[in-house]
Amino acid sequence: MSEGKKLKLLSDIFGSYYRSKNEILFFCPRCDHRKKKLSINIEKNAFKCWVCDYSGHSLYRLVRSYGNYEQRAVWSKYTRTIDIVSFEEKLFPSQVEKKEQKIPLPGEFISLANKNLPYSSLYPLHYLKTRGILKEDIVRWKIGYCAEGKFKNRIIIPSFGLSGYCNYFIARSYTDDWRKYLNPPISRDIIFNHLFLDFDSELVVVEGAFDAIVAGKNAVSLLGSTMRENSVLFQEIVKNDTPIYIALDSDAEKKAMTLINNLLSYDIEIKKINIFPFSDVGEMTKEEFSKRMFEAEIMNKDNYLLRQITGVQ
Repeated sequence: MSEGKKLKLLSDIFGSYYRSKNEILFFCPRCDHRKKKLSINIEKNAFKCWVCDYSGHSLYRLVRSYGNYEQRAVWSKYTRTIDIVSFEEKLFPSQVEKKEQKIPLPGEFISLANKNLPYSSLYPLHYLKTRGILKEDIVRWKIGYCAEGKFKNRIIIPSFGLSGYCNYFIARSYTDDWRKYLNPPISRDIIFNHLFLDFDSELVVVEGAFDAIVAGKNAVSLLGSTMRENSVLFQEIVKNDTPIYIALDSDAEKKAMTLINNLLSYDIEIKKINIFPFSDVGEMTKEEFSKRMFEAEIMNKDNYLLRQITGVQ
């Protein structure tokens, strides 16, 4: 497809524009700034808004997000781009739609987002403070604890599915219990806090729920260090063509590279965050993690293979 035809299609979607060397400037549909700050480079197949930092390395992502069905079809036809949403059944033919998992919170659960808290809340609150978790985090993540029962002396971080029901929770000891985690004996093949995630924006993939709190509002916990191709999270990422950051623990480097390779095979845009010398994201401050995100390495087949050959972490 010629640059002229691509530009015509882009202008049909985003309106008027002006040129600045190799860049074409449109109004940004994400932040709706009053000036044309969405810079598009057709030759490099990339875009970036200089106000809200909305960016990517696939113009098809822009067309698919803001164009109509006919415009997406035209772009796909001339650029040979596969619309992953249209071919979802072909990508994952063996998958049957799963009924959303639901689980009640422990009967002894006490929300730490409440104003009037019992004396027993001092201990879990102190533990959360030592991990840099603020009141706003507690409210956003609906964090609570149990002072009695099976999950006694444990922080409870619930996960909510799209229906608004709890579909999982983690229970982390805030004392010296030899067993740090005592989670419910149900499937972990869920999208942790799916209700609050935006798969049209950059998604940060981390291992644990405490990592996700540090990583920001649009961060998802794997509840482990792997994400299989048949998992609901992997398929949701592919279905939405979601650009992602990967920030797994230092000891999960091989698993991180396997995940990157699997996602690259679906042409997912990936950036890898270096967390060294920290062992996991949860050890960082939010400011440090934000800095690491800014410095994240864009992953592609070339540098993936280079890492495999050289053994560079």
